[in-house]
Amino acid sequence: MPSVKQLFDLEGQTALVTGGSRGLGREIAEGLMEAGASVMLLARREQWLTPAVEDFRRRGFRREGLVCDAGAPEQIEPAVARTLEIFGRIDVLVNNAGISWGAPAETMPLEKWRQVVDTNLTGAFVFCQEAGRRMIQNGGGRIVNISSINALTGGLILRNVPNAGYVASKGGLTALTRELAAKWGRYGIRVNAIAPGYFPSRLTEKIWDQVQVEMENRVPLGRGGREGELKGVALFLASQASSYITGQTIVVDGGTTLG
Repeated sequence: MPSVKQLFDLEGQTALVTGGSRGLGREIAEGLMEAGASVMLLARREQWLTPAVEDFRRRGFRREGLVCDAGAPEQIEPAVARTLEIFGRIDVLVNNAGISWGAPAETMPLEKWRQVVDTNLTGAFVFCQEAGRRMIQNGGGRIVNISSINALTGGLILRNVPNAGYVASKGGLTALTRELAAKWGRYGIRVNAIAPGYFPSRLTEKIWDQVQVEMENRVPLGRGGREGELKGVALFLASQASSYITGQTIVVDGGTTLG
């Protein structure tokens, strides 16, 4: 029987993390590197990616970085190919890249709807497809999709924040997680999702004051998420510690969705 340290050890393994330059994606990447993994960080913007890569370099982690827009399918295959060229394999894929557009459903421009869905859902699918092919060839792997509690509750938590495209895309990602888990389990690929509650991030910075009030009044733990409270969950799903778990969505929300 492996020890707890062995169960969480990612030494000699490679992870690809989309949206890995800031916020939750960066935190997840850090956790995987702390567990011994080599990590390819992907981000849409060089201005965010370069400082993250340089910071991890100074800390002695094995990492590389590439500019890649998850909403542009033609950029995804080259990013996966470059990861394989550098590291030789992909053991873990974390689909974290995500965007939103705050317009009411009745007035949301169709091009903005498509932009959100293309990044949050279609991009994640193409990454799963490209990395999944390699995982099948290599005899297995782990995929962690970052969904949202909005996929479970819609806009009930923050009723005044319009989120139709984001909610729909994250709901689709949760369903895709279950479908791929059902079909790819035979290849040794486990596919799970994390549904975070409200954490400080680029997507929540404009509504964070409102979030804090709602969390204090409605959440059992009385607050929003804090830095460091997600990477342990991601490491669990990316490691052998969760070897008999697939197709599941782990909610990390301080109890927000209990009611």
